[in-house]
Amino acid sequence: MSARRWFAAVLGTAMLSACTTMSTANAPDLNGTAWVLSSLPGRAPVAGGTPTLRFESERAQGTDGCNRFSAPYTATGSTLQVGPRGASTQMACPPAVMEQASAFMGALTGAHGYRVEGGQLQLLSASGVVLATFAPQSQALAGTAWRVTGYNNGRQAVVSVLAGTTLTLAFSGDGKVSGSAGCNRFTAAYTSAGQKLTIGPAAATRMMCANPERVMEQEQQFLKALETVATAGFEGDRLELRTATGALAVTLTKDGGR
Repeated sequence: MSARRWFAAVLGTAMLSACTTMSTANAPDLNGTAWVLSSLPGRAPVAGGTPTLRFESERAQGTDGCNRFSAPYTATGSTLQVGPRGASTQMACPPAVMEQASAFMGALTGAHGYRVEGGQLQLLSASGVVLATFAPQSQALAGTAWRVTGYNNGRQAVVSVLAGTTLTLAFSGDGKVSGSAGCNRFTAAYTSAGQKLTIGPAAATRMMCANPERVMEQEQQFLKALETVATAGFEGDRLELRTATGALAVTLTKDGGR
């Protein structure tokens, strides 16, 4: 069964189950919140595949550690139901990551309620058993450093970084972003508010690099991609910068644990 069909089937099964009413005292509104999986019962987190969960505009979305997913959700009081008609991408990942992804999606689609205790989000079964626990996803860019994994080349395609080169971004607390464009160092001004992010034209050093081939072309395309950024979305240790139309501009991963 494909990942997409499996996800839809699980969502449909979950919707057939009855909900249990729980206290709303520690069940704040989920809309606009974002979370990172911290634990599944009886299962240690798998390195290299961190599930995430975001509630926004009546949709629950994120990554199961391998594939991205999106589904409608309803939350009334402390009750929660995810689905039906969910969708996911269909990548294959290492077995341990896929096993965790399956357990995570089972917890998500099997949830009937939720609560927040000690700042942690807990998804609950119909009988009140904790199915999964999440920590808040930091939304702050200031003080973070990232390594670029892909960028829009200006021809409506997101391409990988050339082998033998490293592209980086570091956001300071004084409204400056700086890093390496593969050959030259650069700096630019940025402004952020919530998910909105704009990056101004970059000032860069003027070195010329010959290796690897096309490194200067990559640098030019990457810096132009930064100027198209309109929003920033966190996914665990990953960051997606998108244009005003929702197209991917730059994809990044945390650099050096910062």
